[in-house]
Amino acid sequence: MDKEKLVEELSKLTVLELSDLKTALEDKWGVKAAAAAQVVAAAPASAAAAEVEESTDFEVTLTEFPADKKIAIIKVVREVTGLGLKEAKELVEGAPKVLKDTAPKAEAEEILKKVEGAGAKATLKGL
Repeated sequence: MDKEKLVEELSKLTVLELSDLKTALEDKWGVKAAAAAQVVAAAPASAAAAEVEESTDFEVTLTEFPADKKIAIIKVVREVTGLGLKEAKELVEGAPKVLKDTAPKAEAEEILKKVEGAGAKATLKGL
């Protein structure tokens, strides 16, 4: 894999996924990436990271999902939104769709973890 392809793939990751990647690389290589954390903050994702840090309320959006994980994702969507089965199914199938219009940081991050844990991709947008 060449550098340009690697940069393109890394650019698709969410801030939380980048953080997990940093931790995984630190564990694999037995190092602490203090300087790398500064480089990541200077990358284009830094605007999103800064927005996540500064905002107190967030909009959570389901961006995409793999078809083989649809049922698990519908269950999570029902749990976090309180929607019925039909409404949750329509929301998932209509992705990208907003799951939560406004949520405090901790709740938004919890929703993000649940959605990503079920196999879907979601984003947080600071309000």
